[in-house]
Amino acid sequence: MNGERPLPPDIVRASHAEFLVSDLERSRRFYVDVLGFTVSHEDGRSIHLRGIEDRMHHCLTLTKSSRTGIGHIAFRVRGGEDMDRAAALLDEEGLRFIDVEAGGEEGIGRAIRFQDRLGFPVELFNESEGREWMLQRFHSQHGARVMRLDHFNLFVRDVDAALSWYEGSLSFAVSEYVEGRSGGGKVSAAWLRRKPSSHDVALMEGRGPRFHHAGFVVNDRDSILDAADILSSSGYSASIERGPGRHGITNAFFLYLRDPDGIRIELYTGDYLAADPYLPPVVWKPTDPQRQTFWGTPAPESWWRDASPVYSVFGGKAVRTGPAAHDA
Repeated sequence: MNGERPLPPDIVRASHAEFLVSDLERSRRFYVDVLGFTVSHEDGRSIHLRGIEDRMHHCLTLTKSSRTGIGHIAFRVRGGEDMDRAAALLDEEGLRFIDVEAGGEEGIGRAIRFQDRLGFPVELFNESEGREWMLQRFHSQHGARVMRLDHFNLFVRDVDAALSWYEGSLSFAVSEYVEGRSGGGKVSAAWLRRKPSSHDVALMEGRGPRFHHAGFVVNDRDSILDAADILSSSGYSASIERGPGRHGITNAFFLYLRDPDGIRIELYTGDYLAADPYLPPVVWKPTDPQRQTFWGTPAPESWWRDASPVYSVFGGKAVRTGPAAHDA
C-alpha cells in the first residue's frame, strides 16, 4: 500500500437484514400472509423473503433462534474488487472479519462479515442469486405490498463517532442531521446515504449498539392505509406502534409496526431524490417539534425506549469495538 490508506469499498445500498425470531411459523404468518412478502427460500431453519421490486434473492431473512434480535445487516457493494477493498480496509482499521464463501448464506455469493466500530454485525457482498420480478404480477400482490428494503435505523451511544465511521471509512454522505442539545458541534442524530434517496442508514443517540428498525418502501400512502386495515382485521392491530403520519426529517409518510418478537419495522413512502452529491445536509434543531412528526400523533415512549439487541458475528451479544469498547 506504500503507506496509503486503502480505498473504501463502493457500497451501493442497504440490502437486507437477518431477524432472529422465536417461532418461524408465527413470523411467516405476519410477514408473508399479512404483510405480503414473497418467499424466496425456506428450509425449516430460515425463511428468505423479498419485496415486489426485488430481483435479488432476499431483502429479509427470518432465522429461528433461542435469542431474538438482529443477526446481521447487509450492504451490497458494486463489484468483486470492492470485496478485496473491504478486507483491506478492515485490516487497516484493526477489525476482525469472517470471509464467508459463496453459499454460506442462502442466495448470496462471497460475503465479508464483521463487527463494525459501533458494535453492529455487518455483511458486505456483491453477488446474489436472481429471483422472479414480481412488479407486474399484480394478481399475487397483497398486504402492504412491500417493494424493497430501504434503510436501517440504529441506536448508537456517540453519533459523532458513528458519523466518523460512516463518512470517513465508508464514504456515506449526510442527508440530514439534528444538532445536539448541548451545542458544541455535537450531533444527536443523522441520516446518511449511498443510494440516491434520503438515507440507507440512520444513527440516533441512545443506548447502543441496538437496532431500532428496518424501513421497507411501499408504493404509496394508500398502501400504508390498506396495511393498517389488513393488520387490524387480521387480529394484528396491537402490532401498530406509531402512525400513520409524516416525518419532517426525510418527508416520508410512515407506519411503524412491531412483529411477533417485538422487532420494529417501518412501512415508508414519499421521501426525496438525493442524486446530486453536492446537496448540503438539512439541519434540524432538537427543539423543532416537526422534525420527527411533521403531522400525526407524537411517538409513544416505546418508540424512543425500545430497540432490538444485536449479536456478534463471532458469537455472543455485541459490544462496541475499538479502544473505547463498552458493554451494549
